[in-house]
Amino acid sequence: MGTKNSKITSQDRAILDLKIQRDKLIQYQKKLISVSEKETEIAKKALRIGNKRGALLALKKKKYQEQLLKKTDSQLLNLEELTQSIEFALVEKDVLSGLELGNNILKEIHKEMSIEKVEKLMEDTADAISYQNEIEELLSGKITSEDEDEILEELRQIEEEQLEEQFPEIPKTQLKIADVESNLFS
Repeated sequence: MGTKNSKITSQDRAILDLKIQRDKLIQYQKKLISVSEKETEIAKKALRIGNKRGALLALKKKKYQEQLLKKTDSQLLNLEELTQSIEFALVEKDVLSGLELGNNILKEIHKEMSIEKVEKLMEDTADAISYQNEIEELLSGKITSEDEDEILEELRQIEEEQLEEQFPEIPKTQLKIADVESNLFS
């Protein structure tokens, strides 16, 4: 099942705890939204039966729920920022370890190779990196001006469809004047 190398670190535990706290806040927000919606319904019902004071109380409770929701939004943002900061710091730590390892390997290469061989190796490495960058650039699928035009045309079509949906459909049959007059005077 588990291996000896899969030890949970304190950093892993901290990230997990932050994510658990985030999930609890999200659940709490759902509860606040539900209570807020219920208070709105209570206010509407109170007004229907003429209980203005009850409606006012329900709206005050709703407002309080909304204020709590804003606070939880702020706390969620803080948790997300902290989680991302920790995760990024761990990435930086790994990068630093990689750089250190790379530096040690370079020192060993320098011991084993002449300057000419190192220069040749560095040129080959730069060529390989340059070649890889060219490949990445070709594969990245940057949006061309033609793609941009297609996107704008699709947006225009969607906007037209939405406008058409907003207006009632025009009848396709023609009314005969005699039918209209007979309906008006009968």
